[in-house]
Amino acid sequence: MEKEMLAIAFFKEGEGLFEKFMGFMQSEEGMGARRQIAHVEKTLPSVSPMKNYVMFKVHVHDEQGMIDFCAGRNPVTKATWDECIDHVDLFELTSTDLG
Repeated sequence: MEKEMLAIAFFKEGEGLFEKFMGFMQSEEGMGARRQIAHVEKTLPSVSPMKNYVMFKVHVHDEQGMIDFCAGRNPVTKATWDECIDHVDLFELTSTDLG
């Protein structure tokens, strides 16, 4: 079952981590890892003005895979996570009827 989730990834202190992370996420290797857990064509990214965190609204089809991905336990993404990411906050999203 598909679930909408919001991931907020906070970067470690250091130069060039945003660029390295985003470069990896857009690479074939990064895209392949993302496709295993979510519909990448539906992902909505956002970057903070200071580039110290990024947010992704994600349509997830493998919830445990998404949890492992965000926790840095995905073997494909682990090296990049260890170098760039301080922590990730992950939320489940639900729609609200506006009447």
